[in-house]
Amino acid sequence: MCGRYVSSASTADLLEEFDVEQVVGEQPAPSWNVAPTDLVRAVLQRPLKEQAEQVDEPDSPVRQLRTLRWGLVPSWSKDAKGGARMINARIETVTEKPAFRKAAARRRCLLPAAGYYEWQKNEGGKVPYFLHDPDGRTLAMAGLYELWRDPTMAEDDPHRWLWTCTVITQQATDLLGEIHDRNPVLVPPRLQAAWLDCSSDDPETARRILEEIPPARLEPYVVSPAVGNVRNDGPELIEPVALPEQERLPL
Repeated sequence: MCGRYVSSASTADLLEEFDVEQVVGEQPAPSWNVAPTDLVRAVLQRPLKEQAEQVDEPDSPVRQLRTLRWGLVPSWSKDAKGGARMINARIETVTEKPAFRKAAARRRCLLPAAGYYEWQKNEGGKVPYFLHDPDGRTLAMAGLYELWRDPTMAEDDPHRWLWTCTVITQQATDLLGEIHDRNPVLVPPRLQAAWLDCSSDDPETARRILEEIPPARLEPYVVSPAVGNVRNDGPELIEPVALPEQERLPL
């Protein structure tokens, strides 16, 4: 699974890397310990009705950098309490389960990350690892987002819509599987435009794209157990720490 990650890139860097046309919502501060229900950055495409007079085609999608809450709340939910339990969606069932199927067809997104944390179980307890791109590139985690209408708020209340998201995960292979059995699905640059294009309104489109995505190639190293406390934050959390030789994974 993916339960903690690092979102430290600047807005300017994300705009350039993902060809974003518009920033929507207040952008959260950089975080080296993003946890469930935190506000996160997502890249997605949506038509903006309020821009209809400013674009050639009113329904033209605009690539946005939006702020969402991590933990998906389906549109049909009675309340928003279950979001913390839906931070991940399994690639094997994401186009089939009612909680994700409609979002897989209509609301796909990318969740940028410098890397993520995972805990390996051993005889002494759990060892935290930071997993990142070997070349330092930003990870584009495959995600879905949803809009949930709060029935307790007035129709004209600007906060009545809650935007939430989830990270799609897959079976981990090779070294990643030695740390944890799941890892985020990472969308390579060549497939990012297709992933964000939801014009087909068909979950099978999402399934086909997911089948094309290659296994993740990441580099892990041990970090401080301080990352286990959500109140801890800062770049020091991704600094590597020494591990006894007998406990190290073969690289």
